[in-house]
Amino acid sequence: MSDLNDPRVLFAAERTLMAWNRTGLTLMAFGFVLERFGLFLHVLRKNPDSVGRDLSFWIGIGFIGLALVMIAFSIVQFRRVLRTLKPIEIPVRYWTWGGIVMNLSVLAFGIALLVYLFSEL
Repeated sequence: MSDLNDPRVLFAAERTLMAWNRTGLTLMAFGFVLERFGLFLHVLRKNPDSVGRDLSFWIGIGFIGLALVMIAFSIVQFRRVLRTLKPIEIPVRYWTWGGIVMNLSVLAFGIALLVYLFSEL
């Protein structure tokens, strides 16, 4: 990837990984808000007995799904970058799995959120 022989390349890749993580979290939160907005609209309707899944539910689920795919893809991309780095570009005893573990935990919580939303009704 580079001939810089500089650990800053690794740190830049980690910052990019965490930026994708923040973007995924934002999309997940937006999807959850959209999904809950549909529930709020059902309460405001004149006939609140007809509670079902409307368009806002599916759009919210779409945003959450997009976030999960994006976070998983960022993990794959980061691993590809790590494979291209030379040993001199990785500081001694530096644990490169920190960002990956963080993204995997966000991925797991996002899947749990999807399961919760689908099992609620």
